[in-house]
Formats: sequence, C-alpha cells, structure tokens
Amino acid sequence: MTVRTNLLLPEALVREVDKYAGPRGRSRFVAEALEAKLKRERLREAIKATAGVLKAEDYPHWATSEMVVEWVRARRAEETSYPPDDGVPHAGDA
Repeated sequence: MTVRTNLLLPEALVREVDKYAGPRGRSRFVAEALEAKLKRERLREAIKATAGVLKAEDYPHWATSEMVVEWVRARRAEETSYPPDDGVPHAGDA
C-alpha cells in the first residue's frame, strides 16, 4: 500500500533526482533512498546496542587480525557431521 505525502525539497535536489530517475520515477527513487537510509540507521542502532558484548579477555585468540584469520581458517577446515541417510529430507539437501 502506498500513502500520498507532501515533501518540501530543495529545487536543485529535485532537478538532480529527476536527472537520474525521470519525473515519473521520482517517488520510487525517493522511496529507495529512504529505505537505504533507514537500513543504515537500523544498523547503527544495532551496532550501538551490541557494542562491548564481546570482551577481549574472553576471546584472546582474536587479539590480532592475523589471529582472527587463522581462527576463521581453522573453523572452515573443521569436518562437518552430516545427518544420517535416513531418506528424510534435511535442510541443505540438494
């Protein structure tokens, strides 16, 4: 559902939007721009809300970027156990 709204925008900004979106694509262009801005704001809130959750002393193996790379490589190299072949479809089955 769409809602009609009235926005006051600088004339130069509208001209530039129309240059890329065309006058008939203005609403879609502005809606996409607002969605992108809202996504960044939600991410900013999530980052602020979770800042400090991981304590350095709890993860000494992440002390340097090199150690993080090694940790990731080790996790990727681990063997994975697969579900039994019981004829029942499981997530990830092709």
